[in-house]
Amino acid sequence: MSGAPISRESELIVPRSDLKILAIGGGSGLSVLLRGLKQVTRDVVAVVAMSDDGGSSGVLREDLGMLPPGDIRSCIVALANQEPVLLDLLNYRFKEGHLRGQNLGNLMIAALSDISNSFEEAIRLIHEIFAVTGRVLPVTLEDVRLKAFLSDGTVVEGESKIPLESAAAGLRIERVCMVPEKPKALDEVLTSIAEADVIVLGPGSLYTSILPNLLVAGVADAIRSSRAPKVLIINLMSQRGETDGYSPADYHRALEAHAGPGLVTHVLFNNAVIDEAIVSRYKAEWAAPVQMTAADRLYFETKDIALLLDDYVEVVKGYIRHDALKVSLRIEALADIKIYHRGH
Repeated sequence: MSGAPISRESELIVPRSDLKILAIGGGSGLSVLLRGLKQVTRDVVAVVAMSDDGGSSGVLREDLGMLPPGDIRSCIVALANQEPVLLDLLNYRFKEGHLRGQNLGNLMIAALSDISNSFEEAIRLIHEIFAVTGRVLPVTLEDVRLKAFLSDGTVVEGESKIPLESAAAGLRIERVCMVPEKPKALDEVLTSIAEADVIVLGPGSLYTSILPNLLVAGVADAIRSSRAPKVLIINLMSQRGETDGYSPADYHRALEAHAGPGLVTHVLFNNAVIDEAIVSRYKAEWAAPVQMTAADRLYFETKDIALLLDDYVEVVKGYIRHDALKVSLRIEALADIKIYHRGH
């Protein structure tokens, strides 16, 4: 069971009960991080964007008029404490027939939403069924969509279309906004931000997973008001159509441009060299390692933002991702720091 102590490099790690870590994002980046966080604390809160309109979630939004369940489900799988076969069921995707491409876990959430007549209640029930460590919260219960403005003024509507159209046109994303603007945040999200000992932004798609959370009414202000350390995790690789050519400072500039200052006290960045064979594989997918330069260091120094630099890479089947446990232990180490006032 995932709640039991684990051993790594001769170190016994027991999940704490006195530490609340809140992670904000969506997609696969957040779910990977959660697998590490639940090994250092039993009180994990994942806040998930609700603007997904692609794949299985997109089909269910159109057919049933429900909120997108996909990113919620991925986080629940990451935090669940059940037999592997049950987690495989939550992740199962049909390969043939009319259900081709549909995900069984998403269908379960859809069914529970219909039974209880409430998406929020469906999430609560799925937590119980799969013995979830901590909580997974939708950032809003409103039916929201994401809109992007590209560098030539082109407007793209729909989260799934934004990186595709940006990449196809070879244009940068200048700005994203929610439709409707400033949707109401789930009350529990704002309360959880206020109670968190550490707040984490990312890793994940900057414009389509992280920023949509910050554009929900009250979320950015709640983070700003918190005296907890606020960690921005910079992605290992660029993402085509979103962060092509971005430096670590560019990630932070985008956050400030959309949600204002005061959201970040620490930046966690991998400074280990990535194997050239892996870099070549990603190059074929139009992605490259994010690089930190002296200019980035100076930028963060002027913002009074501390850098957490280390080798945070884990290689899985020829692809890289953040080493979730190593990142989580670094985040845990910040737990006793309180930021009373910082001018960035």
